[in-house]
This record gives sequence, structure tokens and C-alpha cells, in this order.
Amino acid sequence: MGKRGPKPKFKNVACTNPKCKHYGETGAGNIVGNGTYQTQNGRVRKFICRTCGGVFNDRKATFFYDLRTPDEKVIIAMKLLFRVMTLRAIADVLDVKLDTIRGWLRRGTEHVEEINDILMKDIKVSKIELDELWTFVEKKTTPGVADEENEGRWIWISFATNIGLY
Repeated sequence: MGKRGPKPKFKNVACTNPKCKHYGETGAGNIVGNGTYQTQNGRVRKFICRTCGGVFNDRKATFFYDLRTPDEKVIIAMKLLFRVMTLRAIADVLDVKLDTIRGWLRRGTEHVEEINDILMKDIKVSKIELDELWTFVEKKTTPGVADEENEGRWIWISFATNIGLY
């Protein structure tokens, strides 16, 4: 017969407990569903890891985990940041506190790849300009380092001017 309880069917979900033997492994057969609950952003599915007994949801370890604000409002704030709008202006437009915007920005720095996937999804860029800059700040000699390494640094910057991406 096998073990009691629901059969594992979530092959693309991994345990989020770093102490678990199957941490980060998908398809290990250790994750089972544990119901759903409603938030203002929709239904959230809960899971249990059969290996460690840890309980987590499908928003854990994502940018939107434990947010009390609708996802769309946060995405709009990130898009406005992306368009180089000031934090105060974004707070004013979205009618939230400046500290809230700062918190979203701080959270966004921890999930940069996820934010890029959300914001860069439907961008249509016709032309990209690439610029380069050679610079140095107060040239000093470093003992044991060759002179050509002390000469400065190259910086490359890309621009998509038609949509305001820098």
C-alpha cells in the first residue's frame, strides 16, 4: 500500500527549509499540498515537505512573499523606479508612504532576477546605444601591482533612449 496520506503530485516545487535533506530539489516526491487560503492578491497554495515536516506556501522566497499591498501596485512602483522617477514622486502618485517604497526597493534588491523577469517581459526596443568611459579616481601606485593595472577602469553603459532605459 505505501505511506498514508496524499500522494505527492507537485514535481516542480522544492522544500524551502535549508536544513532539509531535499532543500531546493524539485521532483524528489517529498512535497504534498496542504490546501489554499485567500489573500487580496488571489489564492495561495500551501505545501508540506514530507522529509522535514516544514510548511510553506508558493510565494515563499519570492518578491511578493508576505506583502500586504496588491501585487499590481507594487509592480507599478517598480516600473516607475525603472523609469527613473524619484521615490517621493512614486509615493505621492501611488498614495503610499515613502518608507513603503523604500521597503519595496530594498526587497527588490534581494530578488533582482525576478524583478527583471517581471519588468523586462514585454519591452520592445528598436535601437540600443552603447557608450564607454575610461576613468580613474586619484591615481596612486599600489606596491606589487603592475602599472597598467593602476591606470584606471573602463565602464560600459547601454541606452535604449526610445523607451527611457539606461
